[in-house]
Amino acid sequence: MSSRPTPPPEPATTSSGRKKLNSTAKGTLTMWAMAILIITSILSLRGLPSEAKYGIQSIFYYLFAAAVFLLPFSLVCAELASTYTKQGGLYRWVSEAFGPRLGWLAMFLEWQTIVIWFPTILMFAAVSLAYIFWPESFDEALASNKIYNLAIAMLVYWLATWNAFRGQKSANVLSSYGGLVGTIIPGAVLIVLGVIYFIAGKPVELTHEPFIPDFSNVGTIVLAASIFLFYAGMEIQAVHITDMRNPAKDFPKAVFVAIIAIVVINVLGTLMIGLSIPAKDINLLQSLLMAYKILWSSFGLSWLGNVMALFIMFGVIGQVSALVTGPATGLMAVAQSGYLPRSLQRTNKNNVNVPILLIEGGFVTILCLVIIVLPTVESAYQIMSQLATIIYLVMVIIIYGAFIRLRRTAPGKKRGFKVPGGKFGEIVVCTLGIAGALLALVLSFLPPSQITTGSPTVYIGILIVGACVIIALPLVVYSMRKPSWRNPDAHFYPFDWQIEGRRPGEVSKWAPGYEPTEAEVEAAEDNAVATHCSDKKC
Repeated sequence: MSSRPTPPPEPATTSSGRKKLNSTAKGTLTMWAMAILIITSILSLRGLPSEAKYGIQSIFYYLFAAAVFLLPFSLVCAELASTYTKQGGLYRWVSEAFGPRLGWLAMFLEWQTIVIWFPTILMFAAVSLAYIFWPESFDEALASNKIYNLAIAMLVYWLATWNAFRGQKSANVLSSYGGLVGTIIPGAVLIVLGVIYFIAGKPVELTHEPFIPDFSNVGTIVLAASIFLFYAGMEIQAVHITDMRNPAKDFPKAVFVAIIAIVVINVLGTLMIGLSIPAKDINLLQSLLMAYKILWSSFGLSWLGNVMALFIMFGVIGQVSALVTGPATGLMAVAQSGYLPRSLQRTNKNNVNVPILLIEGGFVTILCLVIIVLPTVESAYQIMSQLATIIYLVMVIIIYGAFIRLRRTAPGKKRGFKVPGGKFGEIVVCTLGIAGALLALVLSFLPPSQITTGSPTVYIGILIVGACVIIALPLVVYSMRKPSWRNPDAHFYPFDWQIEGRRPGEVSKWAPGYEPTEAEVEAAEDNAVATHCSDKKC
């Protein structure tokens, strides 16, 4: 996962002195620009070794996940983003359908997905740093040391957090260069080097499994569920659809271009790892770095493997720097609508929400301590990846539910883009998407047979307890909300059902394409502030 939430645009002022939070620059994104945005935000090399264990079968899993997850979810998010263009993203989508309780839950799950994902990328950073040194035996021993991994993970994370306190611009500079140097260049090198290695007739380690997996052996296909997290982030990037010149025509093209590029790069990168390392020796954290060393060594240039490790380490730092502030930005919409205490809404002089970043850091620190508890660094990495996948898929299913409900409760709402195929298209897309997410969700609770994770009971228990706590926490916070949490100066744009004076589940009374007047919006905003927590519609 390598997506980055985008901060809301600077508010404009209405004639009455209020601030509007939904100004966008129409027509600034071409089809190719949107495709590149999707590719660079979703693509990551970190997860390739987990799929390399499957060899040729990894191609099937990548194509399957693209068909039942990436494509349908992209279309659903595009329709929601082009329909509900005010600030809030998925928080607004779900709240429009089910009210702010589930909207807050969905937003919290997205935040926690990224928070849980942090330890995995931080462990990968530690391993990348270890592979910068010589000799190889030292690299492997250092990369497997729990104390070393924990220390480097904490150092990288808190340095990135300190950098984030200086403002989003500072984080973006580091992340931009990190994306180029740490992902795009190493990815291209891995694929080109692997192709040359194969053409040169070097030893090939890929086994000859059948293209279609053996689904009767569930334990062997668990790792494939993590591909869904590789493709995560479309719900964030879909909000940019309103900036496109012709979204109804160009966005589907951009999605197809991006999907083809993402799948091809993932498949080729995965095969290059499987080409050089036997499946039984693949390590989820170390094998990407080992593949570079093996491939370069076959041409007498082993030292370039250490250089690639340096590149990847820099890329990880840039990725962490970008994502540290992202979740806090998303939670600000929840805070401004009154569902977080005012103490968590404060920002520093650089417009960075320090309290939420500190809470986020506390979560990440606790999760990193799992490294000490679990049998190996690899097992800790796996359990964090699976927990993040579980939380993300629950959020995905909620978004599908919001899409289905809003098609019925707001049939006349103007949609900049609509899932093709009418009612039939809706049924196909939602059936594929929900079925795929449920299948991956079930698989994510099972321990993989390829990795030593200790007691299966403890492994499954950690996932169940972790998921239950994370889902329950925002609901508890919501139940504790107080009138004082609503900041009257925040001017969060009201939901459609608040403007209409109806409940979220009731059908809209607006005529097709109707847009509320400024006076109606301001009246609904005033009413939302006055009735916060006492109004049963909340």
